[in-house]
Amino acid sequence: MITYLKGTLVGIQKLSPTRVMVILDVNQVGYDIQIVPRLLQTFPNIGEAVQIFTHYQVRDEQPVLFGFASMPERDLFRQLLSVSGVGPQVAIALLDTLGLQELVQAIVSSNTRLLSRTPGVGTKTAERIAVELKTKLAEWRSQTGLATLPEAGPVTNVQEEVEMTLLALGYSTSEILQALRAVGQETAIAKTADPEVWIREAIAWLSR
Repeated sequence: MITYLKGTLVGIQKLSPTRVMVILDVNQVGYDIQIVPRLLQTFPNIGEAVQIFTHYQVRDEQPVLFGFASMPERDLFRQLLSVSGVGPQVAIALLDTLGLQELVQAIVSSNTRLLSRTPGVGTKTAERIAVELKTKLAEWRSQTGLATLPEAGPVTNVQEEVEMTLLALGYSTSEILQALRAVGQETAIAKTADPEVWIREAIAWLSR
């Protein structure tokens, strides 16, 4: 119904860590839009112009506008809603926790352990998302031209220890995945199963 809205950013309200509302003035009409929280990282200052891609949904007779940074992000949100048991807030949380490319990669590679780290996503829901969307998103990613992230990182049991340590140090899941992929491109490190080496190199990469 509404592909995107372009107007002046009037206000921002953080209702919870995963629920952020913005007010957008479009030709003197104010729209309340719930956005993916990470979108704030690229937002302009209050009073400046911004474009938000939207999804319109009526829930319990209440219309809601959800906002996204790009059309592919909006389309992925819609794909997530097609999965049984995945509502708008869970879909928003997935996009916010992992980001567009990381989320698609996790689903296509059936990384349910990573998906289930999102608040509100249990193991069964993660498995259902992977089963129902894996093939669809692999084709969709190819059609939309989204880059395929390289699979480089420590073996599973080592990766779990490394990720848990880095999470405890305050790094986000998305930051950790990016660091491990970057560090894993170095042949000498990629061959080691020593978690301390991965942790040290990941912290060094994240500190750049």
